[in-house]
Amino acid sequence: MKRLLENLGLAECYGKKLTLHTVLQINKNSVTDVPVQCLSDLPWLFLKRLMLLQRTAMSVKCSSSDEAEDSEWVDDQAGADSDYPQLVNPLDILTAVFLCSDSFLQQEMIMKMSMCQFAIPLLLPNSDNNQSTLLLWAMRDIVKKYRPHSMSDPTGFVEERVVLSDLPLVSFVRLGRGNISKSEILNKVLSNSQQYTNTFVHFNMACGNIKKEISNGLVEMAWYLPCGNENIDVFPEPIAIANLRGDIQNFETQFSFLCEASTAVFVFFESQFLDTQLISVPSQKPTPQLFFVGDSNNNSIKATVNKLNLKKSNFIFKASQNDADFVHKIQSKLQDTINNNNHKTSVVRLAEIAQKLGILVDEDGKECQRAKKSADKITSKIEDIVQFKKEELPLQGEILMKLAKLEKEECRLKNIDDKKIDDYKNELQMQKKKLREEQCRKDISVTMSCFISAISTPERAYFLKWLRIALENRSHEVLPQLREQYKQKCKDVCGNKAEIAELDKKISHSSLGVEHFIREMSQLYEAAVSLPEDSPSRKQLEHLPRLCAELLLDGFSLELVDGDSSNIPEKWLSGVFSELNTLVESKNRIKVVTVLGVQSSGKSTLLNTMFGVQFAVSSGRCTRGAFMQLIKVADDRQAVLKCDYIVIIDTEGLKSPELAQLDNSHEHDNELATLVVGLSDVTIVNIAMENSTEMKDILQIIVHAFLRMKEIGKKHTCLFVHQNVADVSAHDSNMRDRKFLLEQLDEMTQAAAKMENKLEFSKFTDVMNYDTETGDHYIPGLWHGNPPMAPVSIGYSESVYNLKKQIMEIFRRYESYNINEFLKWTKDLWTAVKFENFIFSFRNSLVADAYMKLCTEYNGWDWTLRKQMHTWALEAETKILNHGKFENSEKCTIEVVHCHLLQEAEIELSKGQDEMNDKIKSYYQQREGHVELVEKYRQDFINSATSLKVELSNSVTSKLDAAVSRRNGMIKVEVIKKTYMDTMEKKVLNLLKDCRKNDSDMSDDKLDEAFEKMWNETVRTLAGTGLKQQDIKTKVLLHLRMSLKSRGSSMAQSLDKVKDLNSHGHGDFVVKNDGLLSTILKFFSAQKIKRVQEMSDNLIRDCHEFVKEKRECNDDYDDTYIRRILNMIDENLKDNEDLKLKEDFELSLKLHICGFASREFQEIHNQFIEENNPQTTLENFKQTYRSDFIDLYREQDQCQRKADDFMSNCLKPALERYISENLGMKMADKMVTGENSAIFGSRTTFQISILKNLLDEFKFETYLNFISSYKKFVKAFILDKIKKHFSVENRMFTLEENIINEVISEIKQAIEEAGQDPKINGIKGFIENFCKKLEKKFVFPKDAVDKISTLNNANLKRFAECLQCSVMDMDKSLKASFQARDFQSKIDSPPTKPQDVLFKRVHGCGKQCPFCKAPCEAGGDKHTKHFVSIHRPEGLGRYRFDDSEKLVTDICSSLVHSNLSFNCEDTKDQWHPYKEYGKIYPDWQIDPDPSIEASAYWKYVMAEFNEQFAEKYNAKPAEIPWVKITKADAEKCLNIS
Repeated sequence: MKRLLENLGLAECYGKKLTLHTVLQINKNSVTDVPVQCLSDLPWLFLKRLMLLQRTAMSVKCSSSDEAEDSEWVDDQAGADSDYPQLVNPLDILTAVFLCSDSFLQQEMIMKMSMCQFAIPLLLPNSDNNQSTLLLWAMRDIVKKYRPHSMSDPTGFVEERVVLSDLPLVSFVRLGRGNISKSEILNKVLSNSQQYTNTFVHFNMACGNIKKEISNGLVEMAWYLPCGNENIDVFPEPIAIANLRGDIQNFETQFSFLCEASTAVFVFFESQFLDTQLISVPSQKPTPQLFFVGDSNNNSIKATVNKLNLKKSNFIFKASQNDADFVHKIQSKLQDTINNNNHKTSVVRLAEIAQKLGILVDEDGKECQRAKKSADKITSKIEDIVQFKKEELPLQGEILMKLAKLEKEECRLKNIDDKKIDDYKNELQMQKKKLREEQCRKDISVTMSCFISAISTPERAYFLKWLRIALENRSHEVLPQLREQYKQKCKDVCGNKAEIAELDKKISHSSLGVEHFIREMSQLYEAAVSLPEDSPSRKQLEHLPRLCAELLLDGFSLELVDGDSSNIPEKWLSGVFSELNTLVESKNRIKVVTVLGVQSSGKSTLLNTMFGVQFAVSSGRCTRGAFMQLIKVADDRQAVLKCDYIVIIDTEGLKSPELAQLDNSHEHDNELATLVVGLSDVTIVNIAMENSTEMKDILQIIVHAFLRMKEIGKKHTCLFVHQNVADVSAHDSNMRDRKFLLEQLDEMTQAAAKMENKLEFSKFTDVMNYDTETGDHYIPGLWHGNPPMAPVSIGYSESVYNLKKQIMEIFRRYESYNINEFLKWTKDLWTAVKFENFIFSFRNSLVADAYMKLCTEYNGWDWTLRKQMHTWALEAETKILNHGKFENSEKCTIEVVHCHLLQEAEIELSKGQDEMNDKIKSYYQQREGHVELVEKYRQDFINSATSLKVELSNSVTSKLDAAVSRRNGMIKVEVIKKTYMDTMEKKVLNLLKDCRKNDSDMSDDKLDEAFEKMWNETVRTLAGTGLKQQDIKTKVLLHLRMSLKSRGSSMAQSLDKVKDLNSHGHGDFVVKNDGLLSTILKFFSAQKIKRVQEMSDNLIRDCHEFVKEKRECNDDYDDTYIRRILNMIDENLKDNEDLKLKEDFELSLKLHICGFASREFQEIHNQFIEENNPQTTLENFKQTYRSDFIDLYREQDQCQRKADDFMSNCLKPALERYISENLGMKMADKMVTGENSAIFGSRTTFQISILKNLLDEFKFETYLNFISSYKKFVKAFILDKIKKHFSVENRMFTLEENIINEVISEIKQAIEEAGQDPKINGIKGFIENFCKKLEKKFVFPKDAVDKISTLNNANLKRFAECLQCSVMDMDKSLKASFQARDFQSKIDSPPTKPQDVLFKRVHGCGKQCPFCKAPCEAGGDKHTKHFVSIHRPEGLGRYRFDDSEKLVTDICSSLVHSNLSFNCEDTKDQWHPYKEYGKIYPDWQIDPDPSIEASAYWKYVMAEFNEQFAEKYNAKPAEIPWVKITKADAEKCLNIS
């Protein structure tokens, strides 16, 4: 035996047994068909095939052995016992596997063997210790259903556990070696002519001729069970058959056992051994009756018969008979014996005989017996199942039904009538609390204490099996008949409505299984966790989820949906999954497969066959609700399948509409289908052909479920399994049917889409991955022939195996969830399912997480492009502003440069957009972060990238247009200045020449006098050629007229009355309802005026900021300024279209803004004219001219002075401008990418950060500012964050220092490179070359550069050295000045304010909830739906009741799922249901608020500041309907969001 076990690779398993858990693992071999090359693979191939119910399980051999058998030239001496090293007798493999398996694997193998109609081991020999074991425990699970001819009711049947069945036992044994194959003849005895089955392995089967090594002494058992049809049945009554392998001379114990137990024993004998004590002793007893089966009669046999006084009638000889006649003779003898002998026995009684004979019984183990006692302690109390459930399992039933109804009512608010929402919700909460208290008052029953204590022991697996067996035995007394009646009545639903409904109730009440005990555990736990955390009762039960998690890992199923109350115990599941996650540690990735279909369509059998799981299988409506089991994925497949476990979900059968009407279960079926489809990666829709019309109705439910999943981002695979289709060409011949099915599915999709208001879905393939070629599987009927003697059809098991392989292939394409994510998804799905309008009710945290990640990623890409284009635009603007200063501008005009830069900008932006689109694409391809859930947002982000490109393009164009205008303005000024300076230079040089002619050495005073005289004369000649002043106010009015030109005659008439802007724009702009607003209801008037006033104030403030920014630039006014302001007004009015503002109001607002802007712009222009007066500039340079003149006269070295002048007049101002323009963006970048990145990562995180900040500060004034002046508040909040960030660790100066260091380095390098150019021979050329090198960074003042380049005698090399020293000094002085400046001046100085940049990033589209005015948080700028994480009570938005004047406490996220209505201007004063808000506000998605906790934040704020808000809003305080909410609840609400 040892050698064989080693050859079979089972040596290690002999001591440490194989478990069912190991065998069911998904490994490489379970889904691949690799030819078996060595003996060690044979046991695994046997187990694989057996678990898949393949009849070829008993015909396993190595593929290499086929070649060995190919030779037809066999040695005459070689026969059946030839030693084929690669061949093993199937019975040896069977015996070896059984010896190496634990009792639960043995039990499962025997179950599968029984279904395949294989004989099963009764006595298992162990040649190692010459000891046999009777496998009673292993057979306990077999339940058989048959119809004996003696039954008076032709429709009746017997369904019982075979170990308990009292049946006549007939044994077949061998004495010596005969020429007749006992087992082959026995197979024929048990088969009718049309249905032959290889029940017993025999000589003529594959490898049946190989010598048995360890299986001699094996006693196998089989049953013949009639179906009730005389034309089919071989025997009219059930019979048990035993078959001993080997010669009885070698196995006397086994023979004695069979003789004592059997009604008859058929001995296949070899004549020379007939005269033996083994025959003589039993033949003297009345039972068993011995029959002798031989090849032919002879004198030796006759002598022995006479000697032993044996009956000649008990001898059967084959002689020249054919097998059919021979078998018929045996059948007749067997039948006669049974008819004449009432001796019957059961397998349980066989165990007693075995024990007397010293044969071991597998059930006698201590663990098994202890577990049996524990199970008996429970089941002994059951007299009446219904009563037992009431007394011992009191927490389910009525209480649980009520709790489930209350939970759904919390969401659906069907019976709210005229109550306030929060009042009604509180009422429901109180009712739930009372029910939980009622549960808590019921002490844990004795039964449940026994149950919990039993599953806490090492023998829990035995206990649960014993309990299940005992409970099923009880159920078999009642349920089979009820189910059969139910099945019969369902054939005529209309005629039997009342009876069917009553039967369904009876079946439910009479059902008692292990799941009811686990359910009671779940309710004990749910009730306990409703108690305070320190409660002893709670602590006592906190360990229950771990027990259940351990059971799940042991292969037991967990009830996911309670089929009786149609409910999910969320806290219980949370506890179980949390413990499960802890137990599996990092190996927590899962994939899910679910089966859906009508009742009794073979769903559970399909899953059991495919995965070897053990879902309940029985006739009628068996599985109720949904159950899940875990299958481990072996290490070698985890990477390929991307998961560690596969979750299998089995569901109860969906009812046809007719049946559903009887118990209102249509809603339950809808909920169940939606939930399990939502949880699944692969959904198998099981269609039994006899139910195809019924299935059509069920498909409607399933299509709805698929549509809902698609809408929330889950589009996974659907496989249709057509059962009971036997034709080999089914796939091809059913092409027409598949096409028809797809057409039906398309129709149903359209119908479902219409009902769900999602008309974009018109095909089934829009909502589900379904391929007509690979998405349909045709599976023949389960049985090959007529049960109960029919084996599983080979076609069935093969087809199921192919289906399994395809599912594994599909799994490879999807990313997995971890256990915590699966739990989240389950809870969120269930919450949404509890609402009737599913699509608008789905608020999923996994989707929210995935969306948040995507928003954060997108915002990062958006930020990168913005930064890049900001830098690019600054360089392009600088290039334009330097145009023509250091090269001949006639060759390339400023317009050409402008055009070229715009083209370059377009290229840069297109490249940036393409990169963003590629990043979006690759983000979705990487399949991490559950991107499939946010698939529907992909286009939104692509559109946002396009929108970003347009926005940046407009911004760059506007910036460059303004730069061109500024440069053109400056060119005029520079030309005039150049004329003045050239003139002055000539005059100075002439003066120098005159002074040098005078040989005498002139003193400084004389030189000053001469210079002063020359200066005054020259200035007089240059007077009057400066810039002309313009009327900017008139220009602004002209632009206003042009912008409104296309608006029609009424606007033109109103504009004609405006002669100038002098009288406009003074004081505050006040909104009045005097016709400026379109007609509105009195009730809404105040609200609307307030909103318009806020909008106007914010816009005016923004325009003032814009004007201030332009003033600080020190540039001349340009027409782009007023065009930008008019654009700002138009954009703002467009964003507030919902206010429906009239033209008169628009004109008054524009006149007000243009009025104050025109005066400001006039001042900017006047100031520019004054500052850029050529005479003023000349006066500014007077001292420099004087110094140059004296230095040239004295021939002094000018290098250091010229270098200092260049540094102070050119470099330093340019550098300060550069730092100012870059600082704002750099500060914003630090906020976005540094420690505050979480706050500014997305709009939602920013909102939550603000709310947390408000909660920490918790002042009424702060909340009021936030609600009433959101934009202003947010900017202040951002500014505060910036101040806090840069005030720490000298961060502000560090940033400035970094910018200075970077630029100083570039300046030094430019000085070095400019000095090394051989073409340059003077300071003028050097300075021009230097400026060109830095023209992208710095804007140099041309007059200052020109002045330094003239009137000099400086040495070039020396000048460059002096300039380097000056730069070093400038570096130090700049850093010192930056360090000395206060923070406020630093943050005010940059033209690009960091707070504005960050505000734009987090402000988003600016839309507000139409009900509570909370700001939209959707990512990207082009999202199709606006949404908010946390909505507010409407009273905080100033809403009050008209009659009582009390503030409104309702929250829109509750209202939109109530039966209440609203009216406003948008509904044209008509009442409109909140549920259908989408028709009025189609751009908004308002998620449900099923619980009080989800909106706790704003409820807490309103409750705490109720009086203050009422006073401020000129209303009365609200009646706060909700129970006391704490600050901790408010914080928790933020964490949930």
